[in-house]
Amino acid sequence: MNSNLSIIIKETSVKLLELASIYLPRDVEQALRKALKNETETVARTQLSNMLENVEMARERHLPICQDTGIPMFHVKIGEDFPVKADLDSILVKAVREATVSIPLRPNTVHPISRKNSGDNTGIFVPYIDWEIVRGSDLNLVAIPKGFGGENCSRLGMLLPGQGIKGLRKFVLEAVFNAGGKPCPPTILGVGVGLGVDGVTRLARKAALRPLLLRNEDKKIEALENELLEMVNETGIGPMGLGGNTTTLAVNIETGYTHTAALPVAVIFHCWAARSAEALINSDGTVVYKSHKV
Repeated sequence: MNSNLSIIIKETSVKLLELASIYLPRDVEQALRKALKNETETVARTQLSNMLENVEMARERHLPICQDTGIPMFHVKIGEDFPVKADLDSILVKAVREATVSIPLRPNTVHPISRKNSGDNTGIFVPYIDWEIVRGSDLNLVAIPKGFGGENCSRLGMLLPGQGIKGLRKFVLEAVFNAGGKPCPPTILGVGVGLGVDGVTRLARKAALRPLLLRNEDKKIEALENELLEMVNETGIGPMGLGGNTTTLAVNIETGYTHTAALPVAVIFHCWAARSAEALINSDGTVVYKSHKV
């Protein structure tokens, strides 16, 4: 195993968790500023102003943007010719343990039955790692400190095919209404459609992480994204559930083929502090941070 490259991966992963925890991605901050400009309700404007002040204070003081520093997740695209593979999961575990102390991160990870806190944000299958093998010799890492105000509002539905687009719209809107102010809106909604129970939630997770200005390549799906965005914002739930024109910043949909007898749908909420950070590590150890200035 390439020990120098392993060290670079660990250090980069710690840096990504730091960037994601402290600095809001540029597209999300810009969307919040646009929402403030377009908002007409006084209370909603106050909430959006507070959020943006929070963003600036976290940046200036180099502190996590939210007291809920989430549960650590990584999306990993690893090239088939990348030289470090077998020990990558253990490297990410070490990175999380180090980041918990150095950033610092609140220890959030507990055993689901005993509720015993691990104290270092690691445990069985934590950090959660979503793997994808791709062509090439690079490693693409995305760190997501996922807060659970939004995660607790996520929904999975195994709809009947006959319910169609109308049923899909209804399911998404009901998820939003049931969530109300709990996921700290304005949210980003990731909607997965298709595959099976496990696959559809993965699609929703992928959708929630898509850059806000990047629409689905399928024009029919893009039209549905825009339609749902308008419908969700017409609910009037507004920032922090206190009313207003902006309940969500984006509705992103990802699809996959499914069984003829099924219409799986999943909705994943990201709160307004939709934190993530991404880096590309080349096989020679060169690191390019893709979503934040370093």
